[in-house]
Amino acid sequence: MSEPVTVTTNRGVAMPRLVYGTAWKKDETSALVAQALATGFRGIDTACQPKHYDEAGVGAGIRVALARGLTREDLYVQTKFTPLGGHDPKRIPYDPDAAPAAQVAQSFATSRANLGVEVLDALVLHSPVRERETWRALEAIVDSGGARELGISNCYALAKLEALCDSVRIAPGIVQNRFYAETDYDQAIRAYCRHRGIVYQSFWTLTANPQVLEHRVVRTLADRHGRTPAQILFRWLTQIGVVPLTGTRSAVHLREDLAIFEFVLEPPELDSLEALIAV
Repeated sequence: MSEPVTVTTNRGVAMPRLVYGTAWKKDETSALVAQALATGFRGIDTACQPKHYDEAGVGAGIRVALARGLTREDLYVQTKFTPLGGHDPKRIPYDPDAAPAAQVAQSFATSRANLGVEVLDALVLHSPVRERETWRALEAIVDSGGARELGISNCYALAKLEALCDSVRIAPGIVQNRFYAETDYDQAIRAYCRHRGIVYQSFWTLTANPQVLEHRVVRTLADRHGRTPAQILFRWLTQIGVVPLTGTRSAVHLREDLAIFEFVLEPPELDSLEALIAV
């Protein structure tokens, strides 16, 4: 590949510039994680949220990859603590009546058991609910050596992100948000992340943007480079510092996703793509 395939977070954690997402995989989770890792992915995103993720299945897929020769040091593994409102009431992985700190600790213990991983590369707060109180419990996990980096997801208000960064001891090193037009593609939040050295991860990058993938500019660039529209969108994002998540089930698409590092978009091409989402 022509360039480094990792970025480094503020706390010195090497994160792959393309991460495999495991939401909504259900019984296929283990096989799909193993497939992604066999194809060449080295970053895995999951959550301790049985409603949408099979975290134990992720752990099973990781064990398959380790048995095939990968080492734990080859992998970037991040999971999330999901506040109470994000759970199926019948499948909450912690005591719903416990204090937030106890909920975080119980969720983390469950994640560690599910994943078979002693130290997480990142632990992400799934949504900004009681974030300052919860954040102290996340910081305690970092202090104990259980996680190397912290992040926040589904945070679409810049003022809330700024307030969190300014009020905590360990500022988030990751913001993971849906990348779509409804939030103006988080332009202000992404600018703030660049200023603070926070890694911005995008999800729903393809699903939420069919109009971008079908746009004449994207299709022209795809023809010029001999790539797919999805590859053009992913490549643009990696070149502007975004780490996309991809949750494809397709072995072909996995290979295509990793192949984005085989070509480079030139500055005028990057500008033409930026213009598509400019407010």
